[in-house]
Amino acid sequence: QVQLVESGGGLVQAGGSLRLSCGASRIIGSVSSMAWFRQAPGKKRELVARIPDSGSTYYAASVKGRFAISRDNAKNTLYLQMNNLKPEDAAVYYCNMFTVAYGALWGQGIQVTVSS
Repeated sequence: QVQLVESGGGLVQAGGSLRLSCGASRIIGSVSSMAWFRQAPGKKRELVARIPDSGSTYYAASVKGRFAISRDNAKNTLYLQMNNLKPEDAAVYYCNMFTVAYGALWGQGIQVTVSS
């Protein structure tokens, strides 16, 4: 069974930065789209950023200009650099990958807490 594992979350003050990483527990082969989602308490899971294997990245309006998504295809690793964090960015962040071999994969989620 393939698992995605996120790391890099934690507690940060407003205005601070965090870098999330997501990797697979085993070799997963070709990955088309990779993305970060987040879910705050009482809210629906929302797409934060998406990076395809080619083409333009997508950012939610609320994070554009502050967050940067990137990927390392050789390592099947996904990153999310989060700068100028705001209390409203606090949520559980999930990574997502669409793979040829295994279909859609999800991480277990990692907590990001932003203190004001």
